[in-house]
Amino acid sequence: MKSFNAGAFAALLAGGVAIGFAGILMRLSDVNPIASAFWRMLLAAPVLWAWALATARIDRAAGLRTELSPIVAWSGLFFGIELGIWHLALHYTTVANATLLSNLAPLFIALWLWLAHGERFSRGFLAGMALALVGAVVLIGPSATGGGTHLLGDGLGLLSTTFYAAYQLVVKDARGSYSTARLMAWSTSVTALVLLPFALWMPGPFWPASMAGWLPLLGLALVAQIGGQTVIAYAFAHLPASLASVSLLVQPLTAAVAALAIFGERLGPLQLAGGVLLLCGIYFSKRGHT
Repeated sequence: MKSFNAGAFAALLAGGVAIGFAGILMRLSDVNPIASAFWRMLLAAPVLWAWALATARIDRAAGLRTELSPIVAWSGLFFGIELGIWHLALHYTTVANATLLSNLAPLFIALWLWLAHGERFSRGFLAGMALALVGAVVLIGPSATGGGTHLLGDGLGLLSTTFYAAYQLVVKDARGSYSTARLMAWSTSVTALVLLPFALWMPGPFWPASMAGWLPLLGLALVAQIGGQTVIAYAFAHLPASLASVSLLVQPLTAAVAALAIFGERLGPLQLAGGVLLLCGIYFSKRGHT
């Protein structure tokens, strides 16, 4: 039995926490929602390409691929669609709601692995996943009754999770033949190209109004994309996709706490209990895979 990679699991959780701040940074930006997603990709791309080119010789020596392939293009396409829908959701609903609903991917991933690959899951993992999902729902439940545009935002957040699940599965497959640096450089570049026409078309500013307006966008690039998605792509090479997707439910907890501190989106006792359940569910899911 393959030993559990504690380092990759810790990296996964750290990446999830980093992405948890994405909604906060997007709310602080002064460009339209899709433009903020586009700048997140474009500003991260040069850093990722510098890393990819610096390690190109190592990749070739290890027999890893360096060219753009269909699977990498699909990862960029799926992530571009997910990111665009999710940034729209953030425009209409709370940070915690949008982040949670876009992270219900474990349900879709587990179903896909069972239907397409016949994968069996231990009772411990399934119980942990269920507990984490219940905790996540309790965490955002009190704010899910706003109706109107709030309900529209929640619907968009739920729609985005199907593309996030597809993105995670494709990245998991691609990591077998690509290094983290090369995969993320290509994927991020494709995502930027997918988002650009929609960012230009959507009402609202495309360019930041001042130099200070670039700071949230740089934060999105450095914290959420490089510090978050890139670290997660590394972890996906060393962890089962089902466990990785459940563990990423740490994102809505991070978003809820950060939104409380910055925007005053308060957490009641029930939501705090949901956060505890979520963390316990991640813990038991991990035990079910070790």
